[in-house]
Amino acid sequence: MNTLQDQLSRITSDPAICHGKPVIRGLRYPVEMLLDLLSSGMTSDEILADYPDLERADLHAALAYAAQLSRVQRVERLVA
Repeated sequence: MNTLQDQLSRITSDPAICHGKPVIRGLRYPVEMLLDLLSSGMTSDEILADYPDLERADLHAALAYAAQLSRVQRVERLVA
């Protein structure tokens, strides 16, 4: 099994690729898009069939990246 650092090393960011958004392995597959596909109900197998450049580990890396971003120290309620 890959470590978290191994997974996250698949996520890259380059101002010349997708406006600097986090992407998979320097390819033009934004992490955001993969998360959208997964959250829409597509299976990993369906995504991999539609995007042959991707690997299953890339999808795991996108999920690990999202998990890292969701970790917060404190949540404060905004008053409207």
